[in-house]
Amino acid sequence: MKIDLRADLTAKFAKIFTQSSQSLISLRVLRFALACLAVTLIACNKKKTEEITKEEKSQTEVSLTESQYKTVGIETGFVEDRNLNKIIKANGYTTVPPQNSAEVSTLIGGTVKDIYVLEGTFVNKGKVLATIQNLEVIEMQEDYHSAIANVEYLQLEYNRQKTLSDENVNPRKIFQEVKAKLAAEKARAQAAKNKLDALHVSTKGSTSLVPIVAPINGYVGKINIAKGAFANTGVSLFEVVDNSQMHLDLNVYEKDLGSISVGQVIDFVLTNQSNKSIKGKIFGINKSFSNESKTVAVHAKIDPADAKGLIPGMYVSANINITNATVPALPKDAVVRNADKYFVFVQEEKHTKEKHEHTAAEKEESHENEIHFKALEVIPGTTDLGFTEIKFVDKMEPNAKIVTKNAFYLLSAMKGGGEHEH
Repeated sequence: MKIDLRADLTAKFAKIFTQSSQSLISLRVLRFALACLAVTLIACNKKKTEEITKEEKSQTEVSLTESQYKTVGIETGFVEDRNLNKIIKANGYTTVPPQNSAEVSTLIGGTVKDIYVLEGTFVNKGKVLATIQNLEVIEMQEDYHSAIANVEYLQLEYNRQKTLSDENVNPRKIFQEVKAKLAAEKARAQAAKNKLDALHVSTKGSTSLVPIVAPINGYVGKINIAKGAFANTGVSLFEVVDNSQMHLDLNVYEKDLGSISVGQVIDFVLTNQSNKSIKGKIFGINKSFSNESKTVAVHAKIDPADAKGLIPGMYVSANINITNATVPALPKDAVVRNADKYFVFVQEEKHTKEKHEHTAAEKEESHENEIHFKALEVIPGTTDLGFTEIKFVDKMEPNAKIVTKNAFYLLSAMKGGGEHEH
């Protein structure tokens, strides 16, 4: 009975020991597997990081062989300190001062009798442009003549009554009545004369024709009447414009107002014509915004000799010269645009000849030297005299060689596949 009990206990302990051994082995295996997984993940992350870095590098670098370099015609230079004019670009149009433009109308309606000018005709102030007919003018002249006749009669009566009054022959009251009538007739005559003068009608004779005259010197613009038509009061019949005092109205944005001042010189060209550049000078700046455009009108005068051939309403593109400063600059062809950013290409050190490993069956082949370029982002500024002001976003090595000609070719190569493949 004791023997069986001992054997049974021995078997149980052996089973427990076996299970414990298996558990210990399983734990070790698990720890080993986790360690391997961790190593694998680290290696994958490192490889992925290297791939991203390589991809980013390929997006900013490009290389050419020496033969490609010569064929493309790459030229390099250095950043220079240049004396450039800072400018503000503005658009606007030609116009004339209010006193140099006139809308001609009539103070009295009537039928158009004659028209004496054509559109584009130059006229002097007072020139008769047309005549209209209105019978009321005859009545105005008759009123004037009647009033003048009464004034002459009452003037004699006034002199006579004054003499009698001074000698106390007649009552003073009669003299005062004559004096009042004379004053009234003089006023009536003056009123009739003023009406005729406003209509440019002579006080002499009798006529029903009212002349329409030019109020200023200038060129006849639109003619809005026709012979035989009825001309209403307050309606524009002719337009006369004097172009001798032509100036510009430029629209300047709020952000640029702080740099604008009276006396600054501008250069402008006609937007719709390929004319040479014309100079002007700012003489006035509005103190309010133009409608809802958030721009302010800036007025610039033009030399009369340069204003010949200009007419009001021509659209212009202008450069307002602000300051003359020395700034770092490159030829404008050195700066290229990619999307919404600007870049220049810096030439890096030439790589030594590279040799590729080949199999025994292959003949060893030598390759050309590669010239590498790196794109650096810049912020362009003023462009003047073929040079553009630049500011590097990141730090740049001093005396770096920068591509000044055919940089656009490098940009195309960079966008098309990065570094040159052998």
